[in-house]
Amino acid sequence: MSQLKINGLTKKYYNKTALSDVTLNFEQGKIYGLLGPNGSGKTTLMKVVAGLHKQTSGNVLINDEELSYKTKAYISYMPTENYMYASFKVVDILKFFKDMYEDFRYDYAVALLNDINVNIDYKVSNLSSGQIGKLKTAIALSRDAEIYMLDEPLNGVDVLSRDTIMDIITKSYSENKIIIISTHLVSEIEKILDTVIFLKDGVVELFGDAEELRQTRGLSVEGLYKEVFKNA
Repeated sequence: MSQLKINGLTKKYYNKTALSDVTLNFEQGKIYGLLGPNGSGKTTLMKVVAGLHKQTSGNVLINDEELSYKTKAYISYMPTENYMYASFKVVDILKFFKDMYEDFRYDYAVALLNDINVNIDYKVSNLSSGQIGKLKTAIALSRDAEIYMLDEPLNGVDVLSRDTIMDIITKSYSENKIIIISTHLVSEIEKILDTVIFLKDGVVELFGDAEELRQTRGLSVEGLYKEVFKNA
């Protein structure tokens, strides 16, 4: 059973506090939206969970295990930046991931990219921003991981490609997986979210079931976002 528990997590960079006493529980079978404007702490939170940054205090448990090199194997993390070499062909990137990760499903990735019209024989430099966005998402979801973390997957991507990316995410849904998506483009993605987390200046302002919040607050998730961050 996949579980992610964050307890009292604080992360400071010199005199700046990026995360402050964040406590969250993530359960398998749900798609979570980590929502907030740029600089709210979303990327920092993901990087701590992925084991790329060390927290200042608090702890993170994945399947009741403290973060370590072992827990990295449970997580497929997609950063917001384009990390791929422009001179590489897409097929070379797939081969790299196959060599790097035991759980990378190479044939699945090839089939998925074919379905979404990303030519694996193209160089990265020949891909549009929308195709790069689709490629990054497809690669992340082609690992057979327990937890998927996608950092701003819709950033800098055209509208049609956004629809494709959301389709890839929903098709990757499974009752034994946890999917966490960070974004500030709430209107685009709220329809696929089960649970929402509003992160403001490193503090959890609101956390709950998306549909329950819509009913109790009488607002869409986008409406709640505007209310929470109106002075941000």
